Amino acid sequence: MQAFRAPWWLPGGHAQTIWAAKLSRHAPRPLPPPRWQRERWTTPDGDFIEVDTLDAPAAADAPLLVLFHGLEGSSASHYARAFAHWAADAGVRLVVPHFRGCSGPLNLGPRAYHSGDFEEIGWILGRLRLRSSAPLQAVGISLGGNALMRWAQEAGASAAATAGAVVSVCSPLDLAASGHAIGRGFNRQVYTRMFLRTMKPKALAKLAQHPGLFDRDALLAARDLYQFDNLFTAPLHGFKNTEDYWHRASARPHLGRIRIPALVINALNDPFVPAASLPGEADATRWVTLWQPAHGGHVGFPQGRFPGHVHALPQAVAGWLAQHR
Repeated sequence: MQAFRAPWWLPGGHAQTIWAAKLSRHAPRPLPPPRWQRERWTTPDGDFIEVDTLDAPAAADAPLLVLFHGLEGSSASHYARAFAHWAADAGVRLVVPHFRGCSGPLNLGPRAYHSGDFEEIGWILGRLRLRSSAPLQAVGISLGGNALMRWAQEAGASAAATAGAVVSVCSPLDLAASGHAIGRGFNRQVYTRMFLRTMKPKALAKLAQHPGLFDRDALLAARDLYQFDNLFTAPLHGFKNTEDYWHRASARPHLGRIRIPALVINALNDPFVPAASLPGEADATRWVTLWQPAHGGHVGFPQGRFPGHVHALPQAVAGWLAQHR
């Protein structure tokens, strides 16, 4: 992987993170927003998810890239738009599956999604694999990247029958380290509040669907992701508590089990993911490549003259994936 350096006018991990999410252009030149074709899939447990496919010309046998979004993300997220513009230019088919409740409508069952949701990842990838024999690769952003790596770990050598390569981008592979980091100081005041602003209403809507699912007053009083996960995410998805969830769902301890090419991207100045928690040389194997540039923030990777763009990330990922197609 080539070195990456942020432009001089956007210093620091916080600036690179917030600019990318709120102010960035998604391509080097002005382009209209990508168009998507949406499908609703019935899940094995009788619920549903919604899946967006990029509406852009591509050959029937063109490579298929599956992009799993991050916490509270969607096909409208800045990184999804950046990958969509790259895919349209490259003639690659792009699919963005939405985790439950992230496409707009509330899902039906008494569960949502979580950082270790590898069974859902496996089902989605398997269904896409059955649709086409073209090369299939997958990228996961933040939460989606940890879940994708957990799928590759659980699948082991059998993963190669489904996907040719996987990439995680700015993923909290040590969930406890990242969970505590986002619950402190500036992170708590800005990012935690941002996430809880959408997560709490969804949880309350889930409680209206399934009365008695959790303690409403306790959830309303939650002020960080640790408390939210303890009340909602962990018990709804089979974990004892937040500690059990963060421990069992973290991908870092199991990187050595991956048996398909995997790229793990983390910027060292990511406000959400402490550099000390990142995988090191001992975690890299013949299957796992680590790329840890000094700059980038959390899914930022700004590039170009002001006002800049976020096209550097899909370009870097695409260059690596092309070597493993």
